[in-house]
Amino acid sequence: MTLVVLGIDALDPDLVDPGEHPNLCLDHHRSIDTIDSHAGEPSTHELWPTIITGLPPADHGLELDDGVAWENPLLRHGSALADRLLPDALQTRIGAWLLTNTDADAFRTPATYYEERGVETVFDGRDAKPIGIPNYVVDPDAEDREHALRRSLGDLFERDPEATGGHRSSDPHEFYEQCMEMAMIRIARARRALRGGRHELVFAYTSGLDLIGHVTYDLPDLQMEAYAELDQFVGELRADLGEDDELLLVSDHGLQDGVHTHEAMIAGTDERLVEGVDSVLTVRDAIEAALSRADHAASETAATETDEDRAAAVQEQLEDLGYM
Repeated sequence: MTLVVLGIDALDPDLVDPGEHPNLCLDHHRSIDTIDSHAGEPSTHELWPTIITGLPPADHGLELDDGVAWENPLLRHGSALADRLLPDALQTRIGAWLLTNTDADAFRTPATYYEERGVETVFDGRDAKPIGIPNYVVDPDAEDREHALRRSLGDLFERDPEATGGHRSSDPHEFYEQCMEMAMIRIARARRALRGGRHELVFAYTSGLDLIGHVTYDLPDLQMEAYAELDQFVGELRADLGEDDELLLVSDHGLQDGVHTHEAMIAGTDERLVEGVDSVLTVRDAIEAALSRADHAASETAATETDEDRAAAVQEQLEDLGYM
């Protein structure tokens, strides 16, 4: 048995419909509570560490001071001094400029951070494959195509504290294309990890839906097109599941009218995956409960002769996207 967890940043429970998005709703879905940062809205930087640890940001220690991007490699060591010397608005503008114009990234905390501080995660002691999870970076020197695309967006995605949702784009439709490519890459990597049959837990993340939502506040049809297309991508992943495999979708918050909302979402192929999950704080418990119910070694399904075509198709997709 392999449990595939797909983290879809900003998957909003109010924007999915079982009739239109069967693969985003799966067999069972529900809205769950999220956590607001001190800035008043949910923070991706804080929430994915919460999802993999089950701890609030104050306990796992990864918190943003301004909800934009002050916590990044160029500023981390000077942030305490800056907090005393610089007004909040100026800190936000500096952080925005750095993320737009440099290689700085607010989501690249290495996985070693957790072990060094005695913080347990859902990956500990398991044959797990984490893929692109914000602030759980297995190899800080490596990056995949999604991360490279995100860093090279330029004026397609610029931080602007005065814009609706804090972002603007020079060409929302071209930006949409790049974001959907990012989502395809991460989902293809999850499919490849599943087809390999070596992991009991595959946990992949994509930010494409969140990024699109931030710049389509005046283009709602484009945001909903992203939901429809993402539903198809998840359907391809769902079709790869073996008889004993399960799929869990989880988001960190919703996103409407360009800004984060205060509800997240969870969906699963088994009712037991979602029952009892009422917030981002209890997602880890649900994952661990699902893994404890199954014997991965007994049901391991590495690619067989009858599966070779599907495995080759996933590899070909990765090659076409420039990842391999």
